[in-house]
Amino acid sequence: MAQAVASRVTRRTVGAVADGAFKVLLGAAGIVGAAPLGRLLGTPAWLMAVSGVALLIGGGIEIGYTRSRSMRTYTRLMIAYDSGWVLTALAGLLMARQGSGAGGEVWMGYQTAAPVLFAALLIAAAPVQMASDTQNSARRQWG
Repeated sequence: MAQAVASRVTRRTVGAVADGAFKVLLGAAGIVGAAPLGRLLGTPAWLMAVSGVALLIGGGIEIGYTRSRSMRTYTRLMIAYDSGWVLTALAGLLMARQGSGAGGEVWMGYQTAAPVLFAALLIAAAPVQMASDTQNSARRQWG
Protein backbone atom coordinates (compact mmCIF):
# COMPACT_ATOMS: atom_id res chain seq x y z
CA MET A 1 0.00 0.00 0.00
CA ALA A 2 2.82 2.43 0.84
CA GLN A 3 4.37 1.69 -2.53
CA ALA A 4 1.18 2.79 -4.33
CA VAL A 5 1.22 6.11 -2.48
CA ALA A 6 4.93 6.65 -3.10
CA SER A 7 4.56 6.00 -6.83
CA ARG A 8 1.98 8.83 -7.09
CA VAL A 9 4.61 11.43 -6.18
CA THR A 10 6.14 12.06 -9.58
CA ARG A 11 8.29 14.82 -10.99
CA ARG A 12 5.12 16.38 -12.33
CA THR A 13 3.59 16.42 -8.86
CA VAL A 14 6.72 18.01 -7.45
CA GLY A 15 6.62 20.51 -10.31
CA ALA A 16 2.99 21.41 -9.60
CA VAL A 17 3.73 21.92 -5.89
CA ALA A 18 6.82 23.99 -6.75
CA ASP A 19 4.79 26.11 -9.18
CA GLY A 20 2.18 26.75 -6.50
CA ALA A 21 4.86 27.52 -3.89
CA PHE A 22 6.53 29.99 -6.27
CA LYS A 23 3.20 31.77 -6.75
CA VAL A 24 2.67 31.90 -2.96
CA LEU A 25 6.14 33.40 -2.43
CA LEU A 26 5.71 35.84 -5.31
CA GLY A 27 2.32 36.82 -3.93
CA ALA A 28 3.71 37.43 -0.46
CA ALA A 29 6.52 39.54 -1.94
CA GLY A 30 3.95 41.51 -3.94
CA ILE A 31 1.92 42.23 -0.82
CA VAL A 32 4.88 43.12 1.40
CA GLY A 33 6.66 45.20 -1.24
CA ALA A 34 3.61 46.66 -2.97
CA ALA A 35 4.73 50.30 -2.80
CA PRO A 36 8.39 49.93 -3.88
CA LEU A 37 7.58 47.30 -6.52
CA GLY A 38 4.76 49.47 -7.80
CA ARG A 39 7.13 52.42 -8.20
CA LEU A 40 9.65 50.19 -9.99
CA LEU A 41 7.05 48.88 -12.45
CA GLY A 42 5.09 52.10 -12.74
CA THR A 43 1.93 50.59 -11.29
CA PRO A 44 -0.23 51.66 -8.37
CA ALA A 45 0.54 50.00 -5.04
CA TRP A 46 -3.05 48.76 -4.78
CA LEU A 47 -2.63 46.78 -8.02
CA MET A 48 0.55 45.20 -6.67
CA ALA A 49 -1.23 44.27 -3.44
CA VAL A 50 -4.28 42.84 -5.22
CA SER A 51 -2.02 40.91 -7.57
CA GLY A 52 -0.12 39.58 -4.56
CA VAL A 53 -3.34 38.38 -2.96
CA ALA A 54 -4.44 36.71 -6.21
CA LEU A 55 -1.09 34.95 -6.57
CA LEU A 56 -1.13 33.89 -2.91
CA ILE A 57 -4.63 32.42 -3.16
CA GLY A 58 -4.04 30.88 -6.59
CA GLY A 59 -0.79 29.25 -5.48
CA GLY A 60 -2.40 27.91 -2.32
CA ILE A 61 -5.25 26.36 -4.29
CA GLU A 62 -2.74 24.91 -6.76
CA ILE A 63 -0.86 23.21 -3.92
CA GLY A 64 -4.06 22.05 -2.25
CA TYR A 65 -5.43 20.26 -5.30
CA THR A 66 -2.31 18.28 -6.29
CA ARG A 67 -3.70 15.02 -4.88
CA SER A 68 -7.16 15.34 -6.33
CA ARG A 69 -6.55 16.59 -9.88
CA SER A 70 -4.71 14.91 -12.73
CA MET A 71 -1.22 16.01 -13.58
CA ARG A 72 -2.37 16.24 -17.19
CA THR A 73 -4.77 18.99 -16.12
CA TYR A 74 -2.03 20.71 -14.13
CA THR A 75 0.40 20.54 -17.03
CA ARG A 76 -2.08 22.05 -19.47
CA LEU A 77 -2.99 24.84 -17.06
CA MET A 78 0.65 25.60 -16.27
CA ILE A 79 1.54 25.75 -19.98
CA ALA A 80 -1.38 28.10 -20.66
CA TYR A 81 -0.54 30.28 -17.64
CA ASP A 82 3.16 30.51 -18.47
CA SER A 83 2.46 31.17 -22.16
CA GLY A 84 0.20 34.05 -21.21
CA TRP A 85 2.82 35.30 -18.77
CA VAL A 86 5.48 35.39 -21.49
CA LEU A 87 3.19 37.09 -24.00
CA THR A 88 2.05 39.67 -21.47
CA ALA A 89 5.63 40.35 -20.36
CA LEU A 90 6.64 40.87 -24.00
CA ALA A 91 3.69 43.18 -24.59
CA GLY A 92 4.62 45.16 -21.48
CA LEU A 93 8.24 45.44 -22.61
CA LEU A 94 7.20 46.59 -26.07
CA MET A 95 4.90 49.19 -24.53
CA ALA A 96 7.70 50.43 -22.27
CA ARG A 97 10.16 50.65 -25.19
CA GLN A 98 7.64 52.79 -27.05
CA GLY A 99 7.42 55.17 -24.10
CA SER A 100 4.11 53.98 -22.69
CA GLY A 101 3.83 53.86 -18.92
CA ALA A 102 1.13 51.17 -19.05
CA GLY A 103 3.43 48.17 -19.61
CA GLY A 104 3.73 47.41 -15.91
CA GLU A 105 -0.02 47.73 -15.44
CA VAL A 106 -0.68 45.30 -18.29
CA TRP A 107 1.74 42.77 -16.84
CA MET A 108 0.44 43.12 -13.28
CA GLY A 109 -3.13 43.01 -14.55
CA TYR A 110 -2.33 39.60 -15.99
CA GLN A 111 -0.75 38.56 -12.70
CA THR A 112 -4.00 39.52 -10.99
CA ALA A 113 -6.44 37.77 -13.32
CA ALA A 114 -4.50 34.67 -14.42
CA PRO A 115 -4.00 33.02 -10.99
CA VAL A 116 -7.70 33.41 -10.24
CA LEU A 117 -8.65 31.85 -13.58
CA PHE A 118 -6.07 29.06 -13.08
CA ALA A 119 -7.53 28.29 -9.65
CA ALA A 120 -11.12 28.38 -10.93
CA LEU A 121 -10.32 25.98 -13.78
CA LEU A 122 -8.45 23.69 -11.41
CA ILE A 123 -11.37 23.61 -8.97
CA ALA A 124 -13.81 22.95 -11.83
CA ALA A 125 -11.68 20.12 -13.28
CA ALA A 126 -12.82 16.56 -12.75
CA PRO A 127 -11.27 14.93 -9.68
CA VAL A 128 -8.89 12.03 -10.15
CA GLN A 129 -10.30 8.70 -9.04
CA MET A 130 -7.95 6.85 -6.73
CA ALA A 131 -7.42 3.13 -7.35
CA SER A 132 -9.23 2.27 -4.13
CA ASP A 133 -12.20 4.46 -5.17
CA THR A 134 -12.40 2.64 -8.50
CA GLN A 135 -12.22 -0.78 -6.82
CA ASN A 136 -14.88 0.17 -4.26
CA SER A 137 -17.12 1.49 -7.01
CA ALA A 138 -16.74 -1.75 -8.96
CA ARG A 139 -17.51 -3.81 -5.84
CA ARG A 140 -20.69 -1.83 -5.20
CA GLN A 141 -21.74 -2.22 -8.81
CA TRP A 142 -21.13 -5.98 -8.98
CA GLY A 143 -21.92 -7.02 -5.65
